[in-house]
Amino acid sequence: MNDTDRNIIEQVRAGNTRRYALLVDRHKDRALTLAFRLTGVKEEAEELVQDAFLRAFKSLDQFRGEAKFGTWFYRILYNLCMTKVTRRRGRPEQLDVQDEKALDSLLVDEDEVTIQERLEDEELQHIIAEEISNLPEKFRAVITLFYVQEMSYGEIASVLSTPMGTIKTNLFRARNLLRERVLARTKGEIKVA
Repeated sequence: MNDTDRNIIEQVRAGNTRRYALLVDRHKDRALTLAFRLTGVKEEAEELVQDAFLRAFKSLDQFRGEAKFGTWFYRILYNLCMTKVTRRRGRPEQLDVQDEKALDSLLVDEDEVTIQERLEDEELQHIIAEEISNLPEKFRAVITLFYVQEMSYGEIASVLSTPMGTIKTNLFRARNLLRERVLARTKGEIKVA
């Protein structure tokens, strides 16, 4: 059965709470990616995702359906992550390089890639991941939500409780800052879109 999130939520509200596991399965990977990118610590990210799913479950009656479940849920998760990072008062640890395919859109597309180019691409992915983790939080969040979570400007504005114009400006500035930092590290040897 191919249920929508909205249908599953209605079934859970009607008493079939086991159906909530379907929502968890649908959103857990992206949620973990978001939490990890925002906190930089895998164990913290896992705990925060579990906490966010639990809070969402307990608050499911408050979900009005004006936004997608994912957008509503990611807002909960984002708030938990920012609370954790703020309490820590330190910079997140360097992020591991994993699942960087979502960041490929930051690179120049090439039809055929030689072994040397592939190595450069892997090196560039590592540099990009490191530089994203070093961006200011407002830029790191918007880059992660746009490229990794593949959210629209409107969804990002909802998750971050920020006007859409600010989201567009922050994304533009984040891309430029990221490009500058990557080019500085690579001394312009690797092409960045």
